[in-house]
Amino acid sequence: MGNKIKVFDDKQVRIEWNEEQQDWQISVVDVIELLTGTENPRRYWSDLKRKMKAEGSQLYEKIVQLKMMSSDGKRYNTDVADTEQLLRIIQSIPSPKAEPFKLWLAQLGRERIDEIADPEITFDRAIQTYQKKGYSEKWINQRIKTMEVRKELTDEWQRSGVTETREFAALTDIMTKEWSGKTTREYKDFKDLKKENLRDHMTNMELVLNMLAEVSATDLSKENDPFGMAESAIIAKQGGSVAKAAREQYELQSGKKVVTSLNAKNLKALKSKDEDGGDEQ
Repeated sequence: MGNKIKVFDDKQVRIEWNEEQQDWQISVVDVIELLTGTENPRRYWSDLKRKMKAEGSQLYEKIVQLKMMSSDGKRYNTDVADTEQLLRIIQSIPSPKAEPFKLWLAQLGRERIDEIADPEITFDRAIQTYQKKGYSEKWINQRIKTMEVRKELTDEWQRSGVTETREFAALTDIMTKEWSGKTTREYKDFKDLKKENLRDHMTNMELVLNMLAEVSATDLSKENDPFGMAESAIIAKQGGSVAKAAREQYELQSGKKVVTSLNAKNLKALKSKDEDGGDEQ
């Protein structure tokens, strides 16, 4: 599973599920930032590690690093802690948000157990989240379908011997660049996004074409049976080219651009884009 973003008190927390340990790996600096409000959480964490070491704690020695997405769109090694480790770290951080955050951690654990037992719960929760944010039912239905398509594609990539998160990101970049003319980072910059999920800020037409690229890549991969990153990259580009042809044909017939700078920070504008069908060329 790749990095995910969870939200606590309107602050984003980067997390990743560790299948072997059956526990979350959570960015320590993200937690420190939301609990303390400090503008330099890395410095705070560095000072806290020294303090813990001086007190005889060996917890800091057990902290591992994972590559996580930063605000600049690149992945960097980031200190992460599992739930038990994080609870011990929180004990050393004076904050009125500590207790509510502990409850939030417990809820995360319960939700994950529920999702493993019944994967449909994941989609149900996603629907509820998008409804609360004000997305239209039409858009939500489309977005949920993209999740299913994406999961099928990543399963196919894994079957083909692609397992690293960075390789998933690279293949996605190839496919996105091919159909939209922009890499994922360029697409996000165009929409004025940082850590947000790009698909959550796409119009229905953008979602449809992105999904067409992923469906095509999945089917072509099953047909051609590639192995490894290099062969899968060729398939990813081919999948993107199918969606590119559809995009160019739509733009030719409609006179409107598909790729838009609009994002969900202005849902009203995003809805208008869907209703109107696109931007004039």
